[in-house]
Amino acid sequence: MKNLIFSSLTFLFVSLNICAQDLAPYIKVGQSGESIQHVSEKVIKALEDNSFTVLGNYHPANKSGLTVIAFTRTDLKNTVIKVADRGALGAVFKVGLVQENGKITISYTNPDYILRAYLGVNYNTYKATFVDFSNDLKSTFAVIGKEFKPFGGTVQADKLGKYHYKVMMPYFTDPVTLNEFSSFEEGLKTIEANLKTKKGNTVQVYKIVYPNENIAVFGVGLQSATTGEANFLPKIGESHAAAMPYEIILQGKTATMLHGRYRIALHWPDLTMGTFMKIMSTPGDIENTLKILCK
Repeated sequence: MKNLIFSSLTFLFVSLNICAQDLAPYIKVGQSGESIQHVSEKVIKALEDNSFTVLGNYHPANKSGLTVIAFTRTDLKNTVIKVADRGALGAVFKVGLVQENGKITISYTNPDYILRAYLGVNYNTYKATFVDFSNDLKSTFAVIGKEFKPFGGTVQADKLGKYHYKVMMPYFTDPVTLNEFSSFEEGLKTIEANLKTKKGNTVQVYKIVYPNENIAVFGVGLQSATTGEANFLPKIGESHAAAMPYEIILQGKTATMLHGRYRIALHWPDLTMGTFMKIMSTPGDIENTLKILCK
């Protein structure tokens, strides 16, 4: 009987510990003394050699010392689309390269953190696929670094599915509508054309289209010196560069974005209210820019 009670208490403790696990938005792979271009090439090769698909890369804030590489994998892409409420936003992960004091810090967005936040209760349904993806990602980057240290603030794992920064702040389920089109085809054509001409001081970093589901996701670099990444990244932390680029998701006839006060807080969970106030106009600036792309 004592053994049974002990086993039950142990199981309960482990279960509670898993539920209370703190997760960080980024994983630091390591540092390199090589050029950012060389490190970028090594990252891309490692991804492509391990069945990941590189979708695009760019310099956030137009800074040569910042590089983001966006990528996906077929199993991840085909799984997240099964989640109807903007699950496709979980199809793309990013590597961030940040140059400082002659060193390049390599990091990537943490799948466990991002997918729990974006997929909510659906995360556990497909957890085996996501765990495989995360483990394979670590193995892939082991040729580049050995640290694999979480950073960037933390949120309890069981709270990510309903994450919000503060009371009265938006959730994942409070997206901003950018435009309603007459059809998916019209929306896709409009956004593609506007990105091609870099309307609103933007650049297309990547695009994923699910033609059968009438869903498309665009990764958009915000290039304006006054209202884009160059304005807000230095204030809230360039070490989180892998948070960028921002996304537009087109589902059917409707184009939406995650609310800035949700998405920025999710990717910078340790942001103080004082620092947040320094970028008070940023969520509106991003919304205005992405709306331009949808007209």
